[in-house]
Amino acid sequence: MKYIKFLTVGIFFGIVLSKAEVISWYRIYEMFKFQSFHMYGIIGSAVLIGIVLMQLFKSGKLKAADRSIIQVAPKEKGLAKNLIGGIIFGLGWALGGACPGPMFILIGYGFASILVVIIGALLGAFLYHSIKHKLPH
Repeated sequence: MKYIKFLTVGIFFGIVLSKAEVISWYRIYEMFKFQSFHMYGIIGSAVLIGIVLMQLFKSGKLKAADRSIIQVAPKEKGLAKNLIGGIIFGLGWALGGACPGPMFILIGYGFASILVVIIGALLGAFLYHSIKHKLPH
């Protein structure tokens, strides 16, 4: 019962992504072929909101529900690591036709074929966990 708020936010988020057509394979296809601004506008809006929220967290103006200050740990800079990770993520997104959030919404819509993508994503996560100690971080 204590996790009901997370379930509620998740359901709301799924509805918003569905109504915004973020889960549409056609919209994702348009984006990767640079034929439509739709997905770039949504992603750009999310990035801008994230930047504003992070600045509010860092300044202490936005606090947690219990009024405690949220500490933002500094990130290690590394352009090459970000580029490699972004390329891998983008290739998975392009090949699978969905990024991680909408994958679960597509199950709710009854698209059973997305289970192949989810299984692949889970296997990739387990593989990463098993070799992460050998990778540069």
